[in-house]
Amino acid sequence: MQRIRVLVVDDHRIFAESLAAALAAEQDVDVAAAGSAPAALRNLDRAATDGRRFDVLLADADLTAPLLAVPQQSPAPLRESVPRACPRDGIALVSGLRTSHPYLRTVVLADRDDPRRAAAALQAGASGWVAKDCSLSRLLAVIRGVLRDETHLPPALLTGVLRELTAARKHRSESERLVESLTPREREVLRCMVAGLGRKAVAERLFLSPHTVRTHMQNVLGKLGVHSTLAAVALARRAGVGPVELEAAAAGSVPVP
Repeated sequence: MQRIRVLVVDDHRIFAESLAAALAAEQDVDVAAAGSAPAALRNLDRAATDGRRFDVLLADADLTAPLLAVPQQSPAPLRESVPRACPRDGIALVSGLRTSHPYLRTVVLADRDDPRRAAAALQAGASGWVAKDCSLSRLLAVIRGVLRDETHLPPALLTGVLRELTAARKHRSESERLVESLTPREREVLRCMVAGLGRKAVAERLFLSPHTVRTHMQNVLGKLGVHSTLAAVALARRAGVGPVELEAAAAGSVPVP
């Protein structure tokens, strides 16, 4: 019998351990519990190293334990296993795991139905959104279903989630159109902005003067129709614009923020 390896992560330790104990009663389920995002990442990395990686992660939508950003001086293995950004909640954790543990199926556990957050979870890479008070049989059906590449949502959320995803797609199309109006150099500058590089760092990276970079940044804001760097970065991410590679920047003596 092929056993399903499940990791439960919830900063309410009693809930995590109780759910893990209930799942462990199933003959085909191996389960562990973690009380925070960092603990979950350590479990995932250790299991992958031992050749016994987890199949499914059940993550609390409202994780409150912070995941610290990784400093530039951290050893390479740690930088690879922990996302640089600080996840605000379980959905952000899921998003980071999509890159660091792409084989892992993730399901978000929620205290309440919320179409907007459920849609965000799916966009982040989750395969399901399940109420914490659902029955054990329902949760097991979801766990087994996501391993068959199924997506699971409560029926009551389906219409709202589809509405949110449609709106997000339209918003993305508008953002993509604005980004396409930028020149190649302006897109380079925008990618540096997405990476969090300041004007001086962008100038060093692109071999431009700070004054020229300032002009490019002003042009980017104007063409995107926004008034701040944060708004420009948010729009760029909606359009699918990724950051420049920070490792490459570090090799060129540009500090990683």
